[in-house]
Amino acid sequence: MTNQSGPNNKISIVSEFWDFLKTRKKWWLGPIVLIMLLMGLLIVLTEGSAVAPFIYTLF
Repeated sequence: MTNQSGPNNKISIVSEFWDFLKTRKKWWLGPIVLIMLLMGLLIVLTEGSAVAPFIYTLF
């Protein structure tokens, strides 16, 4: 593994994770990571907005 920085490093992290899922057959990790990313995106997008009260009713 090399010590890179910048956008290429982010792409390599995604490709390494994909290779890990393929070789180790850990397909159950995919949905967990996807849900965590979506929840994080939801938190970032609704931070301090007028939509926040409607998001809280979902949970």
